[in-house]
This record gives sequence, C-alpha cells and structure tokens, in this order.
Amino acid sequence: MDNLDHKKYPIGKFQEPKKISDQDIDRHTQTLKDFPSKLKHLVEHWNNDQLDTQYREGGWTVRQLVNHLADSHMNSFIRFKLALTEDNPTVKPWDEKQWAELQDSFNMDIKPALQILKGLHKRWVFELKSLTNREFESTFHHPAQHRNITLLESLAFYAWHCDHHFAHIENLKTENNW
Repeated sequence: MDNLDHKKYPIGKFQEPKKISDQDIDRHTQTLKDFPSKLKHLVEHWNNDQLDTQYREGGWTVRQLVNHLADSHMNSFIRFKLALTEDNPTVKPWDEKQWAELQDSFNMDIKPALQILKGLHKRWVFELKSLTNREFESTFHHPAQHRNITLLESLAFYAWHCDHHFAHIENLKTENNW
C-alpha cells in the first residue's frame, strides 16, 4: 500500500465478511456504542485551524469528516429502520461529497454533529441489541450498488466506517504532534 492509499484507507478498504458470527455482531455493536465518546474525546478541544485541516491532501477537513459521520450514520440508521419495517425497501443514495460541501458541513461548529452521533448511536445500539438473527438478515436494496444489503453487512460496514474515519483524524493528530 503506497502512502496515498494508506492515507485514504489507514485501516484498509472494507472487506465484506463471508460470515458474521454472534461475536462479530457484539464487537461491531460495541464499536458503534463506543464511537461517539471516543470521537468526542479525540476532537473536542481542537481549535478551528485544527478542525479546518485536511486529513490528507485533497481530502476533507476534520470538520467535514465529523459532519460527514453524522450525515452518513443518520442515513444508515434510517436504512436499518426501513429494512426492519418494509420488505427489502429501495433506499435513496446520497452524494456524500456534495453534502460535505454544504455550509453546515464546511463551516459549522462540530458540537451539533457530535451531539447527533451521541444520541443516534444510543438509539442505534439499543435497536441492534434487540434484533434477532432473522431480523439481522433483513435487507434493503441499494440502487447505486445494484444489490440487496443485509443489516449484518451494513452493521459490519458501519463499524468499519467508524474506525476508518477515526483513524484519519487520529493519524492527522499524530503527524502534527497535536
């Protein structure tokens, strides 16, 4: 992996698991549970110059990443609920790059996004802990990916997503000795 790839994917690209065990579900759920406080602890005292630093050349700023996490995880939670209440619903794709260029992602304080993540993840984890194995097999159809996605796969992806973006920010902190 070259340096640019490592900056883009510091923990590697998401690999769809062939099988997800009950222990994997517990581990992924724990990642979602711990993520908001872990992220807050990492960035809550950063100043605007730090928040407006790109995690890599051509990448988003930390501020955009934090707001992206709130946007992305809200979308995912809604997809979970749709899959649990409808038969393989088709979800609406969203353009994360354009969302990251909107003023609330680009210029706004990160505190509201951190608050969203805290409340959203609390609800998400509560719901996850109540699901049966059969419910985890519920699917939604992602038209941009041209396939059905199980909640198990989505859970694994979002646990990776938490760790992926956390690593972007943590690596930036280490590189800059913040």
